[in-house]
Amino acid sequence: MGRNTYIFGCFLKRPAVLKYFWFLVLTFFVNHTTLKAQEIIPTYSDYLTDNLYLIHPSMAGASNYDKIRLTARQQWFDVEDPPNLQTLAYNSRLNDKIGVGGILFRDENGNFSKLGAYATFAYHLMFSRSTVNLNQLSFGISAGIIQHSLDISNFNRFDPLIGNQNSDIFANMDFGISYYVSDLYFHFAAKNILSIRRELFYSDAVPSNMRKYLFSAGYVFTLNPYDPWSFEPSILLQAREATSETALDVNAKAYYELENGKLWGGLSYRNSFEGAEFTQNGQEVENQQLRYITPFVGLNYKKFVFGYTYSYQLNSIVLSNGGFHQITLGYNFGESRKRYNCNCPAINN
Repeated sequence: MGRNTYIFGCFLKRPAVLKYFWFLVLTFFVNHTTLKAQEIIPTYSDYLTDNLYLIHPSMAGASNYDKIRLTARQQWFDVEDPPNLQTLAYNSRLNDKIGVGGILFRDENGNFSKLGAYATFAYHLMFSRSTVNLNQLSFGISAGIIQHSLDISNFNRFDPLIGNQNSDIFANMDFGISYYVSDLYFHFAAKNILSIRRELFYSDAVPSNMRKYLFSAGYVFTLNPYDPWSFEPSILLQAREATSETALDVNAKAYYELENGKLWGGLSYRNSFEGAEFTQNGQEVENQQLRYITPFVGLNYKKFVFGYTYSYQLNSIVLSNGGFHQITLGYNFGESRKRYNCNCPAINN
């Protein structure tokens, strides 16, 4: 039996922890069987560029430094008014157990846009008795206010599905759990957990249920203790209720230790489990799943972070052959808390 397996097994023997663990597992798989939901902040590849808090509220204040991250994403430069997203995320640790965070975002897609703000409270349970082994269970909950807007200034006729209202404001919440045990980690998040009746469109045009579920796991290892290289295979499974869509990310990431920082990069492949039907040459109906590949690279220099991702669609029928570009800028600040003797870059910054 490996060291991580032993630690994980001992951890689950705690009655209170066992209850929370099975609650996590059952919540995900029971809801996964009725997957039918849109999302508020799209899930791209931000989490691979040292920006886990953006999708996992339980990561607020989980690492050794406080963090601020700014991202800018642009799709299809050769298309007019293409989708673009900007986010600003901040999280910090108030004491040994309490973490807080906040997110501001703007998402635009043609005539449609979203503005929003989230605040997060996280609670971290430390089972480690020293810095020899990392053993941390984290819970987080976020509450947000979102404004959806539709620019109808260029519309030539009245659309009954839209009505006369071109904006609405509503609130929603996210919940998450994270568990780090030495070099191994798991994340679960339930996004947009409240059922909200929308005012911007008629209720039958936009579902009131926008729930989405994320589950991810990964492992970081080195080939030998003195090797500057470390490697991190991971997966991310996401599912949306209202549209019955599921997708899987398979990721490979590598780190190289520098004197004043760390160089990192890797490759991510996303594949949806459902497809859209289309006719080709007007003769036969074919099914196409969403598939794209994302190389990414980044640098941590002292307390500064820079990351870049490029996503390219592998589908045969696409709106544009241009890819999706995203830049992440960050800064780690505050007094460093204790560092653990593990390969855990998300915790040991």
